[in-house]
Amino acid sequence: MRIAVTASSGLIGSALSEQLVRDGADVLRLVRRQAGAGELQWDPASPDGGLSASALDGVDAVVHLSGAPVAPGRWTSARKRVLRASRIDSTSAIVRAMLAAPTPPRVLLAASAVGYYGDTGSTAVDENAPNGSGFLATLARDWEQATIPAQAAGIRVVNLRSGIVLSSRGGMLKPLLLPYRLGLGGRIGAGTQFISWITLADHLGAMRFLLDRDDLAGPVNLTAPVPASNAELTRALAAALHRPAVIQVPSGLVRLALGELSTELLGSIRAVPTRLEAAGLTFRHAMIGPAIAAAIADIF
Repeated sequence: MRIAVTASSGLIGSALSEQLVRDGADVLRLVRRQAGAGELQWDPASPDGGLSASALDGVDAVVHLSGAPVAPGRWTSARKRVLRASRIDSTSAIVRAMLAAPTPPRVLLAASAVGYYGDTGSTAVDENAPNGSGFLATLARDWEQATIPAQAAGIRVVNLRSGIVLSSRGGMLKPLLLPYRLGLGGRIGAGTQFISWITLADHLGAMRFLLDRDDLAGPVNLTAPVPASNAELTRALAAALHRPAVIQVPSGLVRLALGELSTELLGSIRAVPTRLEAAGLTFRHAMIGPAIAAAIADIF
């Protein structure tokens, strides 16, 4: 297959591209800087991505992962505009570029997030659950709706509702390693809030699985089968690093420091991968303890 990948220098995109190339795929990395070998320069802020009509001709599938980081920093009005544009506008641009090709790609794996469900409390939710409330829930909904023109044109679109990706290379886990190694780790708030997580290895495996499964389309939760509470994740990380984790960060302090963003740390999302499991995907890391250990060891 010839596969185009956006955000190809990010945590997931770079690992996916490396893995695909190693397995013999022809990978076209879409980059914003001047393109080198095996790359194509594009402008995700441009309506057509700054791409010619033939740019994606001959490409079998597109994996679109672009999006500015949700954290750190407060969600000012300006920051919210960046978060929306980097996701919705870039998705619209890549879809237009796909549809402009004489022979459009047959598959689009488009990034989304479990934030789509909003705060689910202790209730487990799968892909049939309704859209929740809040900034991230609205953002994820509009992000997915940007793929509708591709679906209408007959392209198989999979909306990747990803959980927190665990990897020592980046994401949420990397900045936690130093404070935990110093014995400064601990739960946030009550610690009872659920976190829908997935290791980088399983995230890559799920995307590879979805590229090959012509019968799967629409929203798919990319999360481990057993979501963990914040306290469980804290204990697993402390145990893997052989350090104590007795600190508790008060909810009020989190709200004061982060404003609206604090709702994502204090809220609870218990999403489960019903469609992937029903389709026969086996997860390498289903429980948080072994998953944290594998992520720290950079096993994928």
